[in-house]
Amino acid sequence: MDDAETDWIAKFMRHLEYERRLSGLTCKHYRRDLEALLAFCEEHDVERWRDVDSEHIRACSASSYRRGLSSRSIQRRLSAARTFFRYLLREKHVKTNPVVAVSAPKSGKRLPGNLDADRMARLLDIPGNEPITNRDRAILELLYSSGLRLSELTDLDCGDVDAEDRTVRVTGKGNKDRIVPVGKHALQALAKWQKSRTAFAAPDERALFVSNRGTRLSPRSVQARVKHWAKRQGIDTKVSPHLFRHSFATHLLESSHDLRGVQELLGHANISTTQIYTHLDFQHLAQIYDQTHPRARAKAKDKA
Repeated sequence: MDDAETDWIAKFMRHLEYERRLSGLTCKHYRRDLEALLAFCEEHDVERWRDVDSEHIRACSASSYRRGLSSRSIQRRLSAARTFFRYLLREKHVKTNPVVAVSAPKSGKRLPGNLDADRMARLLDIPGNEPITNRDRAILELLYSSGLRLSELTDLDCGDVDAEDRTVRVTGKGNKDRIVPVGKHALQALAKWQKSRTAFAAPDERALFVSNRGTRLSPRSVQARVKHWAKRQGIDTKVSPHLFRHSFATHLLESSHDLRGVQELLGHANISTTQIYTHLDFQHLAQIYDQTHPRARAKAKDKA
């Protein structure tokens, strides 16, 4: 494709960033997926976006699958391509959306992992009072206390935490703000870190969590620190920041059985996204059914 055609990807990225106001990470994923489609088109001598048809899209997906790309990743690529061609339709650069007729491969449901309450308590029981330790303890406590996404945590500014109201204001996917409660232990850890923070943060730095260079802590650094403390605390499970979110949702749902409430706290747009956590406690629900449902109790009585 010539420069005029490839430039449509850049135009689309500006549309995502400035019109739809998507996060930088989401835009990065869109660009990567579209560049993969562009590479396929150039390899197969497709010169214009309007020349791409559903067979090209299917062939691109099949090629990705043969190279070992997961069904979930192919689904994401198709979604990116579908949105891109919808944009090209709006701009009257193409006449049809070739991705509409292509079905994404089905992928098995992966249940999110989580740490049980005892192992989570062991992980959070971090010894020491050094400034970096105080920062890391506050990060871990806040991830578990409020179920934040990694990007939500690293985007926090000092003014986003309301210690008096015991809440934190976060900006989630689609730039949607929500207010989330913060637990007692997380507030205590945050108060201790904020005293240490002044020795690190640059004078004009607004970020709540900063590195030892005084600038906003990056998502990659948070991942590294979580991994460091999991190893130090003897946790034998692979631990990531997202595992705290899964554990938060699972433990809250086990205690409250309030799916809608958990949905609001997690910032899920659709209840179906939150429903995956109901599968984690199915054994417990089955026991409740056997003990309480009239037919189940009758059956048990007959066996006795």
